[in-house]
Amino acid sequence: MKRLLLMPVIMLFFLPKGNAQLYVSDNSYVFNRGTLLYAGSNLELNGSNSYLYLRNGGQFLQGAAGSSSNRGVGKLSVFQEGTSNQYAYNYWCSPVGNPSSGSGNEDFGISMLNVPTTVTTSNPATLTSAGYDGISSTGAVTIASYWIWRFLSSTNYAQWVQSGAATNIGPGQGFTMKGVSGSDATNPSEATSNNPGNSQRYDFRGKPNDGTIVVNVGSGASTLTGNPYPSAIDLNAFLTDPSNSAIDGTALFWEHDNTVNSHNIVDYRGGYGVYNGLTSVYTPATFYTYDLGGNPGTVYSSPNNMYQRRFSPIGQGFMVRGVTNGSVHLKNSHRVYVQEGVANLSQFQRNTNQTNSIGAVNFWDIPNVAGVDYTQLSMAPTPHFTVNASLGGNAVRQIAVCFLPNAIDGIDKADSKSPDAASNLPADMYLVLENEPFVHATTSFDISKRFNVGFKANAATTFTVMVKDLINFDLAENIYLFDNTTGLYHDIKNQSYSITLPTGTINDRFQITFTDEALGNTTFDAGKLDVLQNNANQMLTINNPTQYELAEVSLYDMLGKMIFTKKNVGNNTTYEFSTSGLSEGIYIARLKTAEGHTLSKKVIIERVQ
Repeated sequence: MKRLLLMPVIMLFFLPKGNAQLYVSDNSYVFNRGTLLYAGSNLELNGSNSYLYLRNGGQFLQGAAGSSSNRGVGKLSVFQEGTSNQYAYNYWCSPVGNPSSGSGNEDFGISMLNVPTTVTTSNPATLTSAGYDGISSTGAVTIASYWIWRFLSSTNYAQWVQSGAATNIGPGQGFTMKGVSGSDATNPSEATSNNPGNSQRYDFRGKPNDGTIVVNVGSGASTLTGNPYPSAIDLNAFLTDPSNSAIDGTALFWEHDNTVNSHNIVDYRGGYGVYNGLTSVYTPATFYTYDLGGNPGTVYSSPNNMYQRRFSPIGQGFMVRGVTNGSVHLKNSHRVYVQEGVANLSQFQRNTNQTNSIGAVNFWDIPNVAGVDYTQLSMAPTPHFTVNASLGGNAVRQIAVCFLPNAIDGIDKADSKSPDAASNLPADMYLVLENEPFVHATTSFDISKRFNVGFKANAATTFTVMVKDLINFDLAENIYLFDNTTGLYHDIKNQSYSITLPTGTINDRFQITFTDEALGNTTFDAGKLDVLQNNANQMLTINNPTQYELAEVSLYDMLGKMIFTKKNVGNNTTYEFSTSGLSEGIYIARLKTAEGHTLSKKVIIERVQ
């Protein structure tokens, strides 16, 4: 077979045969070992023996906008590793579909999975419907097709759709698949063997997905999707894309207790971790048991897995949650060249997790389709602190309070709803926003701010609460849990606080605060400041009837760009700032007092005829 390319960096900008920018003829192949292969437009794998091999972390990026025009009956081949536990699920999203001579992306099925035997050859996976256990052996893998399911804009466990061995998994649709037992010492020139006992390597072979991929979502429903490309994606770019306003800006990742050796749902222990695309904050799952209807039962454990989620690796599946009926769009502009690894903020969900600290430095030069200069973006975590609550001594729920200078009070995409908001959990703690349970709340920092915390229990339960981590956050000397019933402030930054609560839901009794008012700290009443946009006069108006000393008034657009800032404003009762010449849209007005209190408000600028 003829080898076409073997280079350290490959970028293609020519149009050879068939008007494809990258054309691979029959009995030829492109081999990419550990680097980036980029094509500005389409790929044609012309013959059944045309191949594009991605090895040792090699990735293939394409830059065309709109729908895919990839074609050909040849195959792209890329490796990815899943769990080696036959009882545990991975959530997947295939980077390839069925090879075809027509243009466009195609459906996927697990018949396209293989197990590598050499650097370029693989054996097709054996698919069995006769049992429930997947098995790995030398140069072979058996997949139990029973565990291949999709979740398409659905709200309850009964709405999982079984695909089995069928080739009906659409581009961008995620699917579940359980792992395998056994091991496979075969090493196709990778860092590890196919299955050293803690992961199982699969070879995805098919037509590579490309272009804009549309996935339907529903209001109040969840959809299993993921990274559908043979490259990493910037999950933040996908979740915050303006064309994806139909989802809430978070991704949910299934975590499974790998010590459970059972296929019975009543024995399962697992839950969903939550990643927010605006703050890059990930809250690990709390594990629950489940009944036959898939409803959470008893609280079991908290593994405290801290996966790095920013750059989703090839094949990673995750849930998204709809806020309106519509669709989300996965695009080439979300694609980046980031190899999998903790230091690269890119981890595939497998058996175990690793952690490391991320310093306050900028990203390295990340090749990407959108043309983003990542070297100008900080890797420093969003300032936040996490609070853990022991739920009756059985498990821990973690919540996070995050701070962004342009964040507003109230719900937006920087806040993350609890993954179990619709479940009748036996015990839980959460942040209360507009009477709904959240695991992340994001706002601008003010020493006087208070955060409502809710508790619920199906029986009298002892909750033990304490700050777990302060991450890039040093703005508050103290953090308290305030009990509105007793009037007492409990230090949860330096010690834990335990309280036994009765059966029921309590959303209005407890608050997280930075000051203990019993010690005589002064308060700031944000309600005494009013921010209005007078579109008729093209003026931003600040009403300050109590005459707070205003140190600063700033206006930002929704991308965080400062439009203007005025310092040492004063303490007049009214101020006006011209907004003439500004584009129509939503802006954030931010006020800061001389005492350090801040207030952020949305304003809408429109041209009045």
